Amino acid sequence: MQQNGEAIVGLDTSGGTLTVTVSYRGEKCTRRRKGIKQERLLFPALHSALAACHAAMTDIGRVFIVRGPGRFTGIRISLTFASMLKYLNHAEVRGATLFEVLRRQTESSAVFKKWKKENPNGVLGVVLHAFREEYFLQFFDEENHAPLWLSREELLKRLSSYQRPLFLAGSAKEDAPLQTLAGPAFAYAAKKDCFVRPATLLSMAQEDTWANNALEPLYLKPARFELVNPK
Repeated sequence: MQQNGEAIVGLDTSGGTLTVTVSYRGEKCTRRRKGIKQERLLFPALHSALAACHAAMTDIGRVFIVRGPGRFTGIRISLTFASMLKYLNHAEVRGATLFEVLRRQTESSAVFKKWKKENPNGVLGVVLHAFREEYFLQFFDEENHAPLWLSREELLKRLSSYQRPLFLAGSAKEDAPLQTLAGPAFAYAAKKDCFVRPATLLSMAQEDTWANNALEPLYLKPARFELVNPK
């Protein structure tokens, strides 16, 4: 749990929008910045959020990062920042994948809970746009499926051939609703649960579960690479 005088920072640099959120002595502040060169955006956004909470870099005692999937450079920014704070401030580091963050938000929603009650055998799937006509996918069922990077065609085949009811969270190309990609055959999470919320980062930051592999990035190989190099 957060100690008095200890700032918590939640950070997501995995996509096209940088998200920095700070919690300190009851104050909370978030900054979002759009742009590819997030290494230039991070510290101005961070200092702005810290100042709004009357905190400084030296007050940071815990950092939570989204460790992938997403842009290679973006993921490295979060990992480098967290490693730096761990060394300089002896800050505790927590980290989760984007799949796990959206899973947390979705499974906490009333819409999903109602659907799960009606479909006790149902499974949550998280779909995220990767690049052009390719997507990330992870099913959260008992088989502990590894996340995948798939072509659009392969993704739709996997969704349609899945043998249990599916509830989908995430977004399609250009942040469009998943319904525009997968159609009416599935149940869907509300828009607010399909994008990272600052409150979720701060909440997960306080859970020791996410200390495991916190600095381990999740890089996925694209579908075309898997096809050319099946081994």
